[in-house]
Amino acid sequence: MRAGTVARSYAEALFELGERHDAHDDFAQGLNTVTLLLESDPRVRAFIESPKIDVRLKTDALREAMAGQVSPLFMNFVVVVLEKRRQRLLHPMAAAYRELLDEKLGRLHVQVTLAHEPDDATEQSIVAELSRILGRIVIPHIAVEPALLGGIVVRYADRVLDASLRRRLVSLRHRLLDAALPAA
Repeated sequence: MRAGTVARSYAEALFELGERHDAHDDFAQGLNTVTLLLESDPRVRAFIESPKIDVRLKTDALREAMAGQVSPLFMNFVVVVLEKRRQRLLHPMAAAYRELLDEKLGRLHVQVTLAHEPDDATEQSIVAELSRILGRIVIPHIAVEPALLGGIVVRYADRVLDASLRRRLVSLRHRLLDAALPAA
């Protein structure tokens, strides 16, 4: 089985558990805690991901490191992941869980590219308009690309909405070059 498929299966199991116990907030926070812990120090990551280190040592270390930061139910999930030797999939599990949660809550992550850094009012306006158009709560990830000249490019899922000045100028150029000239 592919790693992505396995990670998705674990995320779905955690999501169902979150549905049953109304614990999505706890689980999302727990996944953030675990991923931050793994990213905090390469030695911590090596310790957790190493197949040579006994599962009980890892479990005890994680229980101590995350005491009071995660719910016992989430900690049990992490222990199962360790016992099944799927600890290398914690990052993809977290990403898949966030996708499931975003889908449930009607959130959509979009990549927004602008020619200039937006101010807060502009950013809020973009979010409001995109949320209205797409019918979901939009979470923007804004990038600046001066080559756009002006306008906006929005990417989400497999779609691109290009309302940039650069695209309009290129389109105008093509229309002018393709236009038939009147006979003299």
